[in-house]
Amino acid sequence: MILGGNLVNLCISLRVMRQTDLPFADAVRALAGWNQTLDDWRRFLAMEPDGCYLAERNGQSAGTATTIVYGPTVAWIGMVLVHPDHRRQGVGGALLKRCIEYLRERGVRSIKLDATPAGKRVYDGLGFKDEWPLARWERTNPRWHPERPEARIRDWREPDARLVDPFDTTAFGASRLRLLQALVPQSRCALVFETAPGQIDGYGLMRKGARASYLGPVAATATEAGLSLVKALVSRCEGETIYWDIPGANTAAVEWARQQGFTLQRPLIRMYLGENPAPSDPRKQFALAGPEVG
Repeated sequence: MILGGNLVNLCISLRVMRQTDLPFADAVRALAGWNQTLDDWRRFLAMEPDGCYLAERNGQSAGTATTIVYGPTVAWIGMVLVHPDHRRQGVGGALLKRCIEYLRERGVRSIKLDATPAGKRVYDGLGFKDEWPLARWERTNPRWHPERPEARIRDWREPDARLVDPFDTTAFGASRLRLLQALVPQSRCALVFETAPGQIDGYGLMRKGARASYLGPVAATATEAGLSLVKALVSRCEGETIYWDIPGANTAAVEWARQQGFTLQRPLIRMYLGENPAPSDPRKQFALAGPEVG
């Protein structure tokens, strides 16, 4: 795909991202200070091989963008990154438009993303609407005094993905079964809240990041299960920096974060383009999976 423009951005070409592009992708990610890893980039390509893009400007790698399709109701745009040498030349806009075209070709009714305040102005212009606010919280955790372990929390087992899928679908607005099956092997810790044999009311993951451990996703049917999982996961990261993305509507999670010394790093806003036929329930989400995937 070749986009014409003025003499500055005369030649921007877009193509599907390949494995050989991942060193550039991770380098531009590092320049932006984001927390994803090479394993995350590999997962993006594995899950949506035709929906991840590299932009080239004047023959040089210039930017990236990824998508993930959860089904006909919801898809996601993430990892929209532009190398500092190529910013303000139309690269980011070209990548966004290509992602939207691809997802519309797939018949997706609702295209979502998590936007920073600066990015929101761009997405407003493309027709995106606000769904709900969220924020990234951060804590460097030099000392942690864990509470007595909750007896109903246990390690994740392979069959658990299908047991958590019904309530996770309600919380997120679409099935994330494929994503969870990919994230669990990447996680340093995966737990479930089991109220009775075969009855799971919550799950949570703690994942490795390039800059900090990442808490999420955590979803649960009730506050007790959600916060119990958060406490158990945080207790396993003594002495580490933790990033935690929390929906603003989940006031119990926000309040616990404040009480435990987490500080607000940055606000974001969840946005959608098109319809929103299956809205998510942020009160059931105690930690998000990440701005790049929801």
